[in-house]
Amino acid sequence: MDKIVGFFKNLADGFYFNFIEDDRYIWLLQGLQTTLEITIFAVILGIIIGFIVAIIRSAHDKTGKFKVLNIICRVYLTVIRGTPTMIQILFMSLVVFRAVPLNKVIVGGLSFGINSGAYVAEIVRSGIMSIDQGQTEAGRSLGLNYSQTMRLIIMPQAFKNVLPALVNEFIVLIKETSIVGYIGMMDLTKSAMLIQSRTYDATWPLVAAAAIYLALVLVLTYLMNKLERRLRTNERK
Repeated sequence: MDKIVGFFKNLADGFYFNFIEDDRYIWLLQGLQTTLEITIFAVILGIIIGFIVAIIRSAHDKTGKFKVLNIICRVYLTVIRGTPTMIQILFMSLVVFRAVPLNKVIVGGLSFGINSGAYVAEIVRSGIMSIDQGQTEAGRSLGLNYSQTMRLIIMPQAFKNVLPALVNEFIVLIKETSIVGYIGMMDLTKSAMLIQSRTYDATWPLVAAAAIYLALVLVLTYLMNKLERRLRTNERK
């Protein structure tokens, strides 16, 4: 019994020393805020870039139009997917915005948004190309032009098909933001390491950071599953 009591007392002491003493938990909250800001910014930018690139590339594949834009998109995809995210964020911070006093949240959001856009583009493009050509022909026979057919018929079906892959990309994006500490930002991972540098105990801060990342992923997965169920319900109706 004494060993059990001692075990829980050591846990309580470790928790207090790492997070409560000197209000060190505030660093985790600040790091979480930075992580969420960068992730939300990057997700929005990645969706915008990804859908634009996907539409251009799929339109070229189907109609042969937008040759120059398609070449630009292919170069963008090759460069972004062929180089490490770490190099991209360092290049953005130390080269592109070296002389510009820009908020590092914006720098990080731009870096991850541009990176995520390349993967979102290929995910969405695969969804568009998976829709039967007869769907496009049916839309055109109803008097819809290409943009209307894409917006009203193709994209809703493609979005439903690629939703799990998109959510997986956003989950990866949340975890990838842990490298922004290399450009001097205190995200969730950096805040955990800051606590460790004060307490010389890596276990509690890293476990806390991992638990918060896991909670974010679980919430996003729950929302994705709920949206999928709603889409299936609407489809049956």
